[in-house]
Amino acid sequence: MEMSNLLEIFEDRNIVIPLYMFKRIKEFKLKTEEFIFLMYLYNLGNKFVFDPNKFSSELNIDLNKIMSYIDTLTNKHFIRVEVLKNDKGLREEVVILDDFYNKISLMSISKDESKNKKSNIYEIIEKEFGRTLSPIEYEIIKAWLDNGFKESLIKEAIKEATFNGVSNLRYIDKILYEWNKKGIKTAKDVETNRKKRKNSKKDNKSDVDLELVDWNWFDEDE
Repeated sequence: MEMSNLLEIFEDRNIVIPLYMFKRIKEFKLKTEEFIFLMYLYNLGNKFVFDPNKFSSELNIDLNKIMSYIDTLTNKHFIRVEVLKNDKGLREEVVILDDFYNKISLMSISKDESKNKKSNIYEIIEKEFGRTLSPIEYEIIKAWLDNGFKESLIKEAIKEATFNGVSNLRYIDKILYEWNKKGIKTAKDVETNRKKRKNSKKDNKSDVDLELVDWNWFDEDE
């Protein structure tokens, strides 16, 4: 793809490249033209009709090249092409970008794990939940670490949630939020707070209002 063609695509199609994606160009391990085509698809939405002729016409790129880009992005797990029923009940091929969004999340997680000395808190929570964490859940845990919550404190929050028979990140997030408001920063602070609760005869109550967190927000997304 000529550089002049790239400039025309940006001018004519008003393609937007988010900064966090632009910074990860090298991590994508794509050729420049392949990356530009991926951004073109990204601007079309998460799911849309697979129409190579339309892509070729709008980008003014040879159809054979378009098909080559699609093959590359499919093989590298950036996109999927599936046959689904549309609103009229008719089958049609659609492009789905879910794999691309997951890849972006995992790239971010990988970098942050390196910064956090490959924290094992993810494995601890997976073991506690008895399942693999979703990319969204990884992002939430990463945010805890980024915001300065120590692993030891997160582990105490997991214990608190388990004690109350609740196993979802929204509940744990609420516990960490409430503890932060009370100035509880360490595992020792948690133990001190628990002793105070016992002394005040409130040991049967959690630090968190269960009514606020009695539903699982991840299930709702599904």
